[in-house]
Amino acid sequence: MNNYRLTIQYDGTRYKGWQRLGHTDQTIQAKIEHVVSKMADTATEIIGSGRTDAGVHAMAQIANFKMSKAMSEKEVHSYLNRFLPQDIVVTNVEIVSDRYHARFHTKEKTYTYKIWNQAYTNPFLNKFSMHVEQELDIEKMKKAAQYFVGTHDFTAFSNAKSNKKTKVRDIYSLEITKEAGLIEIKISGNGFLYNMVRKIVGTLIEVGVGNIDGEIIPQIIKSKERNQTGRMAEAAGLFLM
Repeated sequence: MNNYRLTIQYDGTRYKGWQRLGHTDQTIQAKIEHVVSKMADTATEIIGSGRTDAGVHAMAQIANFKMSKAMSEKEVHSYLNRFLPQDIVVTNVEIVSDRYHARFHTKEKTYTYKIWNQAYTNPFLNKFSMHVEQELDIEKMKKAAQYFVGTHDFTAFSNAKSNKKTKVRDIYSLEITKEAGLIEIKISGNGFLYNMVRKIVGTLIEVGVGNIDGEIIPQIIKSKERNQTGRMAEAAGLFLM
């Protein structure tokens, strides 16, 4: 029995997120499991490094599955990309230790959020960014971003549906860049709560347009009140890196 580690890219626009759902097969996990199960000649579960929400994309989602059927890395790679939908691509297949677990062995995750900050839309980025017409003050956003770095209880930036026992997370870095109208917010940490990245980005957008003073972010974090944060940023702009 081999344990296969996959690196996966996907355009999440038409999917209900990563996690398999009972009422629909329109999830990334379900689509991959369908193909893998046919390849393995038996029902096979795929373990992801984490979940992405409906409409969220991935440049490098990591997953693994075990299969008793003898196939090389190259054979598995070729099979998966031949039968997966065009908006889901496996970029790498590696046979790893039997003990490897995509979720439990994840030490760090990085997300990038893209904002198109011009008065007009960009037809090439509509599916892959959030359009904000009002000019954003990047310097204010950069200053506010640093309040998120470190170890904090992110209850205020979580979704009410989140059932995690602890809302404490470590944010290692949060960087903001802008080039020719495209703003990118890159955030790295040991893990993220449901909707946490999109709520942080939404709050930074409110800082950028002047609706929230960045200086009060420490108070918002300390309050643990979800209604204190800014709007939740749209799913389309978020990429698991």
